[in-house]
Amino acid sequence: MRRIGFAFAILVAAGLVGWLLTTPQKIAESALPDHGPDPEAGERVFWAGGCASCHASSVDGRRARGDARLLLGGGLELDTPYGVFRVPNISSDVEDGIGAWSTAEFVNAMQAGVSPAGRHYYPSFPYTSYVKMPVTDVMDLKAFLDTLPGVEGRVAPHTLEFPWTLRRGIGLWKRLYLDPSPVLSVDASEPLVERGRALVEGIGHCGECHTPRDRFGGLLTERWLAGAPDLEGSGRVPNITPAGKTISGWSVRDLVYYFESGFTPEFDTVGGSMVAVQENLAELPRSDLEAVAAYLKAIPAVD
Repeated sequence: MRRIGFAFAILVAAGLVGWLLTTPQKIAESALPDHGPDPEAGERVFWAGGCASCHASSVDGRRARGDARLLLGGGLELDTPYGVFRVPNISSDVEDGIGAWSTAEFVNAMQAGVSPAGRHYYPSFPYTSYVKMPVTDVMDLKAFLDTLPGVEGRVAPHTLEFPWTLRRGIGLWKRLYLDPSPVLSVDASEPLVERGRALVEGIGHCGECHTPRDRFGGLLTERWLAGAPDLEGSGRVPNITPAGKTISGWSVRDLVYYFESGFTPEFDTVGGSMVAVQENLAELPRSDLEAVAAYLKAIPAVD
């Protein structure tokens, strides 16, 4: 009986430790900076982050174009090896979207991966990149989203297989992969490269597609931007380090032209999922595009 009691006590202690380690960690409202959110600055963040690419409501099953990109009713299905993730409504609708969310709740979603109800979000929502953003950018983004039209309708829940249905376990995953520090060290004396890092590593979340993952879905940062299997289809997402065969011979000017126009230096056109990314980048000021290009040319080449 004594052994049974001892084993039971160990199980209870282990369960308590596991519960504590997986508890969602929220950012306190008092920790937010004294910042007056700027919707105009938030629009720039919106396009840099490609929010419309996933969250814009589709029209007859087709990708939204033009002003329809600002109707953020969600519904896109991401078919991955872990199951089907469905992108939520982030419009200003107070019932079905995020119109009733406070700024603190939005910051927690974006940078802590925690919902207003205190539950972990799955990392199909790239908060592991957004955690590297300045929190003032996140606050500005919320201010801009609040200016957009509300869209009615809730999106169906994700369809996942065991053990991915155990959302609580994401708390342990976050302890491994949720890191606000920069991915790479760059020359801080070069403001253009530093701005490019903020755009690429943070709000642009380029690494989420262009970097391979380990068996648990975390990014292999030692192969940062070196290309990866396409989680939503067949083939590969290309290597965009200076060693990548697609852009290794491109100059900063070539990259900026590609971002602006969708044309390569060889006058080929952008294709696949990169079409929507390029359309978003084209909304940014040229200085931001130059910064992204400067960062991509400055990072280590990975074969």
